[in-house]
Amino acid sequence: MLDGYMRKLIDGPLDLVGRQLAKTGVSANAVTLAGLVLGLFAALFIAIGNMQAGLWLLLISRVADGLDGAVARATHKTDFGGFWDIVADFFFYGAIPVAFVVLDPSNNAVAGALLLMSFYFNGGTFLGYAILAEKHKLSTAQRGAKSLYFSTGLLEGTETIAFFVALCIWPQHFAIMAYLFAAACFYTATSRIWLAYQEFAKR
Repeated sequence: MLDGYMRKLIDGPLDLVGRQLAKTGVSANAVTLAGLVLGLFAALFIAIGNMQAGLWLLLISRVADGLDGAVARATHKTDFGGFWDIVADFFFYGAIPVAFVVLDPSNNAVAGALLLMSFYFNGGTFLGYAILAEKHKLSTAQRGAKSLYFSTGLLEGTETIAFFVALCIWPQHFAIMAYLFAAACFYTATSRIWLAYQEFAKR
């Protein structure tokens, strides 16, 4: 829901830094990998209870996630780059809930499992819609220039990162926050199914 607004705020600074990185020879795929590695280290620190380190690494990893696209725009975008970016994102988004389950399995396991199921469901509708959008030559730049069609929804990347930040600040409330966010994910996915029905049912 908020990604479109965030793109207007961050694209300019990201593009500036991305152009400088591109001049040094750093590739967009390497930046994606760096962002993923940082995100996995964030999950590791969260799992052992170091929320401060986890939070900072999480935020830096998401900056890298924005920079890879900026570097690609400064050089050249590839289909593999778009594929690699979405794979890395999904890996990261799954790793953080798992970290909180490892941190406190007795209190967080059920909520974490439901949260991961909602991510899986939401991700499935997102990728399925993107496939159909490509098939029917739909395009949008509302979420920035992307290799995949990014359909809108109640929850997008901005909301998910804010949710992860909140979990790091208040880890003792993981379960209740996870249940609420999972419910919002289920709503987002269901809404996307309805949107897909309206757009593609008669095509």
